[in-house]
Amino acid sequence: MELLMLDKFRKRHPWLTGLITVGLLGTVATTYFALQGNPRQSDIAQQTVAVTSQSLAIQIKSNGVVQAVRKINLSPKEAGRIDQLYIDEGDRAEPGQLLARMESEQFQAQVNQYKALLTRYEADLAQKRVGNRPEEIAEARARVGTAEANVAEAQARLNRATEELQRNQLLAKDGAISSNELGDYVNAEREAKANLDAQTSRLKEQRESLAKIRNGTRPQEIAQAEAEVAQAKAQLQYYETQLENTLIRAPFAGTITQLFAEKGDFVTPTTAASSSDGASSASIAELSSGLEVEAKVPEASIASIKPGQFVEISSDAYPEESFTGSVRLIAPRAVQENNVTLFRVKVALKTGQNKLKSGMNVKLAFLGDEIQNALVVPLAAIVTKKDGQTGVLVPDEKNKNKAQFRSVTVGPDNGNQAQILQGVSQGERIFIEPPADQKIEGVDTVAF
Repeated sequence: MELLMLDKFRKRHPWLTGLITVGLLGTVATTYFALQGNPRQSDIAQQTVAVTSQSLAIQIKSNGVVQAVRKINLSPKEAGRIDQLYIDEGDRAEPGQLLARMESEQFQAQVNQYKALLTRYEADLAQKRVGNRPEEIAEARARVGTAEANVAEAQARLNRATEELQRNQLLAKDGAISSNELGDYVNAEREAKANLDAQTSRLKEQRESLAKIRNGTRPQEIAQAEAEVAQAKAQLQYYETQLENTLIRAPFAGTITQLFAEKGDFVTPTTAASSSDGASSASIAELSSGLEVEAKVPEASIASIKPGQFVEISSDAYPEESFTGSVRLIAPRAVQENNVTLFRVKVALKTGQNKLKSGMNVKLAFLGDEIQNALVVPLAAIVTKKDGQTGVLVPDEKNKNKAQFRSVTVGPDNGNQAQILQGVSQGERIFIEPPADQKIEGVDTVAF
């Protein structure tokens, strides 16, 4: 019965039925969207996080370069040509090991010369210090006796020649002999007299020699002999040093990381002991020992770095592996780069010595002390304005769907979260990123 009455109503008032239908559809649609909520409001809610209080392990990040703990370019002390080369790149060298030899013929000859001269002077000095032996005195006496006998014989010869001359002078006066014959006797006397003078001088020398032998060597003569020995030793030491300088030895244990010259090349001493790459044209080889990392840390972070501090090291060459180290040295003097004050920090490697290579670029994370009850926000939520002011984006008080910039004081971070020293409170919500349809005036970078 009711269905029949409804059917009659639809036939009499068809327009009213349409209105009822549209009204029902509108009610359903309104109810659906109300239940779903505003998609834009839902997105904004997902873009905010709460400021939390928690423990924060500090991390100071920096870039660094792997380098040798000790490095030196080896050069000769004297310019010359390489005679022998005993090394190649990659070879291991021990302290004092012979690496190369320069040409040394001239220095070797001079060493041999002064060795012989020193031997002669030392023998002469030893003889003067010991003095003369009894047999030497006896020999000297015998030489004096012989000289005395020669003088006596020469005197007798002169006496005979003088007598012969006097007798023949009387004969010549009487005309018994010619003047030529008389001249022979004159010459004979002169020869005898000259012989006597020579023998007398010889006797004098032998007597003086005997007296010297009897008295021994004078102190002045010993001192002179000692001076000759000292001079010969100094000359020998000088040329031995010159000869030793032709031998290029390793000053410390290490690896030959680069070879600059070959056998037969001429090298100069202008860059001896240099450690700069520019010295390679005048060096023989580069010797390196050990590996470490040198980082440059900004002045604002240097107070958080201490000797012995643990360091995590990563390299693009080994993306799935990390290495460890510890702070070995903090430079006492700052350096300026691009108007930024930096301090050099050297990190000793604990792992990775066999994989990291000298010259590699690495990333470092200095792990500092843990801060208790720190107000933290995601590092990605911190933004920087064009004027350098740092802050976060918070919901606008009048319209929570909009973001507004608030200046904050940022403290240390651990690479993912940063401590906020001033500007926000615990539980307050901040935007991880600004709404997609909103431009924040003055904000330059959405990254800290």
